Amino acid sequence: MRQTRESGPDPDAISSWITSTYPETKVASAMGATFFSLTDEHWPNFATIVTTDEHDMGTPSNLAREGVFRLNIGVGKDTFQRLVGSMSDPDYATLDRLVPHPVYARQRWVAILNPSRTTFEEVVKPLIAEAHDRLRRPRGSRSAR
Repeated sequence: MRQTRESGPDPDAISSWITSTYPETKVASAMGATFFSLTDEHWPNFATIVTTDEHDMGTPSNLAREGVFRLNIGVGKDTFQRLVGSMSDPDYATLDRLVPHPVYARQRWVAILNPSRTTFEEVVKPLIAEAHDRLRRPRGSRSAR
């Protein structure tokens, strides 16, 4: 018997949630990607949404599938280690599963394809909050938290 996957927010709903929750967020879109940051002058991102594999080496997430997108979130060292640090050979194409970013894992980015509503509420929102707050802190105080 086939299990039905719980639906979740689409990229527009996630973008709306980020910009309404963090109204100071600067949003830029280019080449099938949406970037969320805090300033126009200095552009580190705290989250991105991509809908195409062109930003990756190869097609690890297989984003060419209809309706599939990847939400990427920059987290602290401890969070990264706790959530995905021990993963070896993750399946980057699995929906609704947190994995190390296929390209930027070394920079402690995590990724998730099409998070379900439950995962978005319980897992993703707190991670976006952490990423946002890390970026908001002065550069010298961004410890490994």
